[in-house]
Amino acid sequence: MKRREQSQTEQLRQALAEREAQLQEAQARLATLEGSTSLQVGRALTAAAKRPGRSLVKLPRDLYRLWRRSGSTNHAERRRVEPVRSFDAERQEARLLTGLSGGREDLLVVATVLSPAVEKAVAPYLRSVPLRPHDAQIVMDAVDVDLLLVSASAAAPGSPWAHVGDPAAVDRTRALHWVLESASARGIPTVLLDDAPASPALRQLGFDRVHKGDAGVPLHQFNPVAAELVSGPEAVFVRTAPDQQVPDVLLDLGVGVVDADSPDLPDALRAANVAVIPESGHGDLRLRRRAWACGTRVVSHPAVPVPDAEDLAVTVPRLRADQPTPREVRAMLRQVFLDEAAPVRLAALLDGLEFAAGTPGTELPLSGRGVAVLADPASEADAERLAEDLLSSRLRPAELVVPDTAARMPGVQRLRAEGLTVRTVRATAPDTPEELTRGGVRSQVGGFEPEHWAALAERATSPWAHLWTGPVGRHRLADLACAAECSGADAVGTPDTAVPDGPGTTAAGERGFFDRDTGGRQYVFVTSVAPELARTDLLRRGWRPAEWNRRGTRLLALGPDHGSGSDGDNEGPAHADASTGALG
Repeated sequence: MKRREQSQTEQLRQALAEREAQLQEAQARLATLEGSTSLQVGRALTAAAKRPGRSLVKLPRDLYRLWRRSGSTNHAERRRVEPVRSFDAERQEARLLTGLSGGREDLLVVATVLSPAVEKAVAPYLRSVPLRPHDAQIVMDAVDVDLLLVSASAAAPGSPWAHVGDPAAVDRTRALHWVLESASARGIPTVLLDDAPASPALRQLGFDRVHKGDAGVPLHQFNPVAAELVSGPEAVFVRTAPDQQVPDVLLDLGVGVVDADSPDLPDALRAANVAVIPESGHGDLRLRRRAWACGTRVVSHPAVPVPDAEDLAVTVPRLRADQPTPREVRAMLRQVFLDEAAPVRLAALLDGLEFAAGTPGTELPLSGRGVAVLADPASEADAERLAEDLLSSRLRPAELVVPDTAARMPGVQRLRAEGLTVRTVRATAPDTPEELTRGGVRSQVGGFEPEHWAALAERATSPWAHLWTGPVGRHRLADLACAAECSGADAVGTPDTAVPDGPGTTAAGERGFFDRDTGGRQYVFVTSVAPELARTDLLRRGWRPAEWNRRGTRLLALGPDHGSGSDGDNEGPAHADASTGALG
């Protein structure tokens, strides 16, 4: 079956080559015809017949020039035509023949030799073409890829590439070596993700880059979004090896046990208030980040007891009974989002690699986080507040879209001087006298004018849009983008307290999704939301937010960040670690 498919591919390539040759020949004939003296004489006579007055006077001179030029014409240069096919056309043709057409064009096509865990972690950010030892050569010959990515964890026992690089697995090592040679001959960068112990020979196969570390934290797997839906023990011991012994004190405390490579690890971390992680070097740090992303405190369990350290029998019950605050959960998750998430790690991995000309998106892993700020400041004071808000934000916006009437305000000019791309939209006059100014942005009663935001969104180029209606603080934009990445929602915002059937009643007796006193339930999927961050394409449709849920969108309500002032950075992952000796 493989040979038959390859034969059909070759037939299609040959047919396309023949069509191209015919097109080249037709273009050469057309160029020859248009450059012939006979055609030019005919055009001169036709012009003289259409306009007998002045053209008849010029006709003898034009014919004389044609006669003089005809004797010195370089027919070789006249028949030479520019090539029809460009590099991009050839790439798209090759990917069409190999079944890689369609899908998202803003993803790199990557030939991968990865472990299942790494494959799932990078799936939303790369278009993976898996290679296996028995078909690696065929796939590399047939598929046009931008990058070759290999993880050391793929050499683990039980995987198709088990023990690759080891002298005992000569066939797999030979197949991977051939793939690297093929990639080098075609100018394709090769990267080894050194995320697990492997044979030293694997690192010596000739990779362009050996990246020490893992693929980062996949926030679409590890996040606190569904924490209230998960049941489990309040403390969990993460076992990093199948034969690892669980400390007796933890067994006496009834602590749950989960394997580090188990598919149930995200739910186990979400359900627990504290995770006990054995100290094992790099693997220990990787598990810590995953626990932080799930909003779970970490207790380090050293292999060698530390003198004067607090015993697990004291630390674990104390932390298990003390649930992390919403502010602490947000701080831990935010830090992972900004520094350790999978797209951040992939962007660092790709930085500086030499890709083939025309390869799109060496910076693409982070392009999905691009946020366009849509704003309509009503005065210069509002524009100054806008500038202060965006310049202090932990997540830098990709662009700002404002009406042209606001483009010359000092605050907007300040943002442009700081390097922020500013786009303008022609301003429109208010349609009705009911239009008011709310938070510095012109809007109708109710705080949302779909046509106005849609006009601003049409000018934006980023996938996400933040509807700026007033200062939100330095953390809010990062938290909104983080919540969208964790949940896959189409819009994120504040809970709509007007929903009559909202679960829970606030201290003031209002119906709502959150307790405003405790800030509980920070991440909740709802049917109605006051949008703060939404997909740009969704805003361009001009729908009212009340219609979004009925049109198939996913809406996430994000609770308030209580107390996240200037000291908000002081409460991060370091404060979420309690160890038996010192802070982790």
